[in-house]
Amino acid sequence: MAVQLTIVGLGQIGTSVGLALADQTELLYRVGHDLDVRIARQAEKMGALDKVSINLPSAVKDADMILLALPVDQIRETLEVIQNDLKEGSVVMDTGPVKQVVADWATELLPPGRYYIGLTPVINPIYLHEIDSGLTAAHPDLFRDGLIGIVSPPGVPSDAIKLAADLTRLLGASPLFADPLEMDGLVAATHLLPQLLAAGLLNATVEQPGWREGRKVAGRSYAEVSAPVMYPTEPKTLTTAAMLNRENVIRVLDSVVASINAMRKDLLEEDAQSLEERLIRARRGREEWLKQRIAADWTAEETTSIEAPRASEMFGRLIGVGRKKKNGKD
Repeated sequence: MAVQLTIVGLGQIGTSVGLALADQTELLYRVGHDLDVRIARQAEKMGALDKVSINLPSAVKDADMILLALPVDQIRETLEVIQNDLKEGSVVMDTGPVKQVVADWATELLPPGRYYIGLTPVINPIYLHEIDSGLTAAHPDLFRDGLIGIVSPPGVPSDAIKLAADLTRLLGASPLFADPLEMDGLVAATHLLPQLLAAGLLNATVEQPGWREGRKVAGRSYAEVSAPVMYPTEPKTLTTAAMLNRENVIRVLDSVVASINAMRKDLLEEDAQSLEERLIRARRGREEWLKQRIAADWTAEETTSIEAPRASEMFGRLIGVGRKKKNGKD
């Protein structure tokens, strides 16, 4: 009997998960739900789902795994809606950018015997410069050669964590186990900060004195640095994520302010050598990061060798979840 995975939210991440698992029909039954039924139907036509469920409680009531691929400002409300419809032994996962707060919500709202695992997907490096969002940015290999951070609150059974790791490997990614607070710090620096810096640049230039002419000469550098404010998060969602993770966000903003002030000091003191050294160091840092990110060879550093689990092994140890035996065989 196939394990039911219900995907709630069918944007880039949710639809890509469904597409990546399209060849696992004997193992997984993919149910999808989205507030916009048209999007859900389109995801189904793309081959990301086996079934669309319009009603959210019905979508999750038979699910062994529930993946909330939602903006963080929608997660608590969704947990409140589905909490009484989750079957015993089910595992609720999310892909939002804030983990500790969501883990606290899950601890508060999920009934006993239902477990929360947080996932932080890191996409395939070939899509780093893609600017599309939503369904148009969904790919079956979106997670291949990437990492998926896995976090869990205290008391979550090891079999539930193994379930998340097995799913990660089926998506073509490597699992990276982390503490929720640690993951929040990493995401604040690498996901939220670039979007906030883009907003800062725009607010410091657009509609300011001189922009009437400045808009005419703003070129590639301006376009690339300001782009993160546009994708894939709505302003309300980014605001919520920053507020829920404000201690880490303030810390990384302070670091950027200190770095900018150091360059400002170089300019005030006409210290061209110091400024050039900072720029060289920054350029080398980016080159090294991009080279490592494209190579995606993290195995030796922080992950174990990955091998997609066989159907006979997948989900088998989780109480209430897995393939049922027929005639004494799996």
